[in-house]
Amino acid sequence: MKKYRSRIMIASISVIIAMSALYFTFTEEISVQLEEAVFVTHTGGVIKTTGEVLDPLYTSATMEFDPMKYLREFNYGKVSQLPDGTTLREFTIIAEDDKVMEVSPGVFFNVWTFNGTVPGPTIRATEGDLVRINFINNGLKSHTMHFHGIHPAEMDGVFEIVGPEGGKFTYEFEAGPVGVHPYHCHVMPLEEHIVRGLYGVYIVDPKEGRPVADEMVMVLNGLDTDFDTENNFYAANTIPFYYQHHPIEINTNELIRIYVVNMVEFDPINNLHLHGNLYKYYPTGTDIVPSFYTDMITLSQTERGIMEFEYEYPGKYLFHAHKVEFSEKGWVGIFLVKDNLDQKSQTGIDYGN
Repeated sequence: MKKYRSRIMIASISVIIAMSALYFTFTEEISVQLEEAVFVTHTGGVIKTTGEVLDPLYTSATMEFDPMKYLREFNYGKVSQLPDGTTLREFTIIAEDDKVMEVSPGVFFNVWTFNGTVPGPTIRATEGDLVRINFINNGLKSHTMHFHGIHPAEMDGVFEIVGPEGGKFTYEFEAGPVGVHPYHCHVMPLEEHIVRGLYGVYIVDPKEGRPVADEMVMVLNGLDTDFDTENNFYAANTIPFYYQHHPIEINTNELIRIYVVNMVEFDPINNLHLHGNLYKYYPTGTDIVPSFYTDMITLSQTERGIMEFEYEYPGKYLFHAHKVEFSEKGWVGIFLVKDNLDQKSQTGIDYGN
């Protein structure tokens, strides 16, 4: 009987020891996950970040990058006329790779930028214009600009590598075809240059124009803040949850046109769902006739298009990725639809008032 009790006591002690070991192992693992990771960028900058993105309630515009300003900001370049009557649009784009952005409270990331922002400026021209891009690489790595669209081989931004610390190159091509196109750095490793932020939108308008609308640009993107080749958050125009806490104001019975471009790396697809409405969708925007009428589109990397819709009823309406992981990690926003009493906004004045 004593031997039996001894065996039970020994077995019990063994179980307690094993459970304690598991407890301390898991406790240590949890504490490690909560510790800040320290990363050193290629420029020598030290970044401390948990890699976690919280749902931040931004109460003031303290960020260097303003998603609301970017939403409706179009860069038409410096405009002049050539002797043959062709419109010349000249742009200056500067690449940098040493900027650290606080993308969410306590989450810092070494972004690589065109003209200081992620995404870079939205470049806009009319079909047939001559586009001239004066590109300056002020980064410490080599960079280029590769435009989707039609242009000569030497203007493709792939083999013409622009060196660091002041390297220069001039891209020049005829604007076309009509539509919405991405541009991005094309230096290897390509995914690193894109996921860190070296991309933007290039819009080519048809010569006859499009119907007047409240126009916006939404670049669907994500950032890998702990450098494990998986995105930690997703957004429209970089800052997670921004348009949820700062709803986009629009008017009832007013045409809304959104140029949407998917630049998410590491994930094969992304999508955009609109609540309480459907929209006409023009893939790549190369046709003036919509391909379908829907409330959700699915996009692969650099796939893009134009959405057009009007809201009949005022109120708050969500828009977000219908891939739930993306929306729960920041890719979600709200349209605040207000009664349109005087239609002034259709002339480009007082949007949302």
